[in-house]
Amino acid sequence: MNGELLEQGIELMLAGMGTVFVFLTLLVFATSGMSALVRRFEPVQATEPDGATEEEVAAITAAIALHRSKPSE
Repeated sequence: MNGELLEQGIELMLAGMGTVFVFLTLLVFATSGMSALVRRFEPVQATEPDGATEEEVAAITAAIALHRSKPSE
């Protein structure tokens, strides 16, 4: 009886682990396939940032100067 119960437990464990392994393998392939489809039909367009405007540079410079002028505590 004890050996039979252990055998059933091992069979159940292998069936469960096998099911999870198959599901995760299919999930990896499905995700890879969808990623390939997206890359094929919607190519990424690289855009370069325009850079900071003169007003932004002036504001950043003023903020840094103000911060550096405060005494450290």
